[in-house]
Amino acid sequence: MKLQAALDTLTLDECLDLLRETHGAVDVAEVGTPFVIEEGMAPVKAIKAAFPQIEVLADAKIMDAGEFEADKCFEAGADIVTVLGVSYDETIEGVVRSARKHGGQVMVDMIAVQDLAGRAKEIDAMGVDYICVHTAFDIQGTGQKDPLEDLKIVNSVIRNAKSAVAGGVKLDTIDAIAAENPGIIVVGGAICNAKDRAAMAEEMKERMNRA
Repeated sequence: MKLQAALDTLTLDECLDLLRETHGAVDVAEVGTPFVIEEGMAPVKAIKAAFPQIEVLADAKIMDAGEFEADKCFEAGADIVTVLGVSYDETIEGVVRSARKHGGQVMVDMIAVQDLAGRAKEIDAMGVDYICVHTAFDIQGTGQKDPLEDLKIVNSVIRNAKSAVAGGVKLDTIDAIAAENPGIIVVGGAICNAKDRAAMAEEMKERMNRA
């Protein structure tokens, strides 16, 4: 089980500092979508160069031109690239082709997917590596989505890919989530905004290891 740090709103220097502080606890460094929009692939290159032992995820949330766009991410040094589950099958399949060319991995972000079980089954057959349930930032706190219940749904139907979970994961929710044994747990603000980021990351990783 891997701990992924979602780096969305920090500067590149702040991200590098955070990854130094949390060294040994964070397995995957996510260059978040806002970061990609602002800086492109530059943070992917910089983080991979500084921390070759950490997997770097480019949260491109690809929706079209799957193989072409994924190629750009992998060529920049990304180990994992995201594509949206609501995309056409052909788009997801293109990202998978790109990943196979570059020795990378594919995470499908299930944000806004309505038939979670049905779509997860379809995507699981496409050769992706991770299927990620994602509680959107814009609806966190509304009660519309329960990441734990969504994770259970995906875990109940997938046979090939590993599951992942993202969106509002905190110290008081990570135990129940870790008990479902996802491949990756994504944590953003709970680590990035903590007073002691190293201690928070270490505590979360320890709880994951105990699950």
